Amino acid sequence: MESTNGTAVQEFILLGFQMDQKKQFLLFAFLIVLYVLTLAENSTIITVVLIDNQLSQLPMYILLSNFSWLEICYVTTSIPRLLYNLATQNQVISFHACFFQFYTFFSLGNTEFFFLSAMALDRYLAICHPLHYPTIVSSKFCYRLVTGCWLVGFLGYLLPVVLISKLSFCGDNSIDHFVCDPVPILSLACPPLGKAPLVMQISMQTLFLFNVFFVIFSYGNVICTLMKSFSKSRCRKGFSTISMHLLVVTLFYGTVGAMYVIPQGKSHPNTSKVIAVFYAAVTPFLNPLIYCLRNDKVKEALAKLLRRI
Repeated sequence: MESTNGTAVQEFILLGFQMDQKKQFLLFAFLIVLYVLTLAENSTIITVVLIDNQLSQLPMYILLSNFSWLEICYVTTSIPRLLYNLATQNQVISFHACFFQFYTFFSLGNTEFFFLSAMALDRYLAICHPLHYPTIVSSKFCYRLVTGCWLVGFLGYLLPVVLISKLSFCGDNSIDHFVCDPVPILSLACPPLGKAPLVMQISMQTLFLFNVFFVIFSYGNVICTLMKSFSKSRCRKGFSTISMHLLVVTLFYGTVGAMYVIPQGKSHPNTSKVIAVFYAAVTPFLNPLIYCLRNDKVKEALAKLLRRI
């Protein structure tokens, strides 16, 4: 937190999107509509699952409702701050607020990795081991899985954030991003950087690749099982379900991988910001639609809820 001239760094400046006022207004309007719709969609899924006695006992929907809560938290860590910056042109963020956002944003993203893996595991057990599924995946097991996702998600980035927060920062304190991201933050730190960049990179790539390989293994086995199935209706229903899951996984892992796993220095800062908006705001909006738009049980439960109202 100390700079080379001995003065403490108390704040950073989030440069965000540097564009003319008209484009900033359009971006603000787009993001606020997206944010409100995201909150409404995910809140609706949580409400439907909690109210419907049948859905609230099924493992898949327990995971979906918790995933929706995760999406609400995830989008709220970055988008309201960006909206505030666009509306007020006040780009200053305190040192502690910046690192708090850094930790929560990346921890929630990491938690999303594990939730996607948990949902892949649920489909793997349901389709590849249907006879054992009811005994293995009980409500108790599901809640333990959810708790594990949250715990591992928030422990994964604890050490890198602590190490980076203890670095000295000198010179310019402007972060060329709309969120407190480790890459531009590290570019402001004074040498020597010690083990912080290496620990950050290892954490990112290990957590990312572990979940990617787990998801590929799970859905790979699911696809093989469905292709061997003699029941055309079961095969069609299975592929319909996992195709939606695979779309969510591809959208999230694809954008995050392009941002943090591909070697740095190959993309323009503005490109990185656009990619970040996609996985920070667009995917939390799309996920409820992708998971539940073609889900008959959710649509039936939603119809019941609307009739009550």
